[in-house]
Amino acid sequence: MIYLLDTNAISDLMRENALITARLRAAAGSDRVVTSVIVRGEVLHGLLRMPAGKRKDLLETKAAALFASIPCEGVPESAATHYAQIKSAQQALGLSLDENDLWIAASASAIGSTVVSRDADLRRIHGLKVVDWTVGRSSADS
Repeated sequence: MIYLLDTNAISDLMRENALITARLRAAAGSDRVVTSVIVRGEVLHGLLRMPAGKRKDLLETKAAALFASIPCEGVPESAATHYAQIKSAQQALGLSLDENDLWIAASASAIGSTVVSRDADLRRIHGLKVVDWTVGRSSADS
């Protein structure tokens, strides 16, 4: 199984959340765990906005270590079709999603991955597999 870590999953790992850290270690043996260039951009943007200091330095070090150990997927060309379908479906329901979330969902759909996220908005996307590793194992993890 392929798991695509969303921005809040990366943030949870940077905060050393015990549940997500344990789940990542467990997945490392049999599953492929990746993130997205979009997620990487969001994390780096968040770090750039932080005031200088020890906390920022620590988080930058943690982010660099995570990005060195977790492969970063680009946006595949086929994600464009998924993006259009997801956005149209959400609009038809009167719902909107952040553009980055749309592209993360589209990328995950294109590569056939499950998104690891606490983001409830992603759960509204029909057909998108989403798990929250901060609450323990779910049936979607099997």
